Amino acid sequence: MWLVVGGDSEIGGATCALLRALGRTVLATTRRPDARTGDRVPLDLADDLTRWEPPAGVEAACICAAFARLADCAADPVASERVNVSGTLALAERLMARGIHVLFLSTNQVFDGRTPHVPADAPTAPVSEYGRQKARTEAALRALASQGAPAAILRLAKVISPRTALLRDWTAALAAGKPIRAFHDMTMAPAPIDTVARAIDALLADRASGVFQLTGPRDVAYAEVGRFLAERLHADKALVTSVSVADAGLPKGVAPPHTTLDSSALRERYGIAATNAWETLDAVLAAGAPSR
Repeated sequence: MWLVVGGDSEIGGATCALLRALGRTVLATTRRPDARTGDRVPLDLADDLTRWEPPAGVEAACICAAFARLADCAADPVASERVNVSGTLALAERLMARGIHVLFLSTNQVFDGRTPHVPADAPTAPVSEYGRQKARTEAALRALASQGAPAAILRLAKVISPRTALLRDWTAALAAGKPIRAFHDMTMAPAPIDTVARAIDALLADRASGVFQLTGPRDVAYAEVGRFLAERLHADKALVTSVSVADAGLPKGVAPPHTTLDSSALRERYGIAATNAWETLDAVLAAGAPSR
């Protein structure tokens, strides 16, 4: 049996759905009292976990839960560190001490984004509070793994699905003939959520160790994405207003020049790779975005 920590998240929910479709027995954790059911168990990474025990029969766990918004981490580094570093490590150590394989989901934000396709073994160089927290957790897990602890890391950048709020809002607005604002100096290399879920499944099934990465093969600007969506929805591209991150008051590190990571290990070992941005976006549109 596998445990998905953070089953209410976009990635966690999609991963649970895919694993169950593959015939896996899966439990998910939740912080929501109203969501606790037979396949949902209570867990809050901000709590004291010294007495928390994983459900009997769990053999592997994927930690999806995180304080993930850069602005929130910058605004409250103490609360976000409690979840992203100390809480996550406390949970991982309890799981690994019981022989449970742990897969930790990390981020391209552990790098500064100055170069594309960063190798998995490159030194971390975060510039955001979120990136620094994730890098600290990575370092601790890598140290434990070097001593034989059953752990792996999967770094992701932008993951998209029909549930992604930005794309949902943009497609709804464009389909209704309403304008959107998109950054010309913020990029993404999106990976489809189903591909991410397949990568998680492969790494858990293999009890893999080491650091793996998964992003799309090329960065595209958010403004390019907006114009692509307008074209696909037969909307006027003039509805897409190009704006700058510099004018938005966003936290440091929110717009690295590059978000791509070297994803060759997943491709070579498991045959898993993200499609290019336009194929990925087309799949999202086909799966549930509005049309005109």
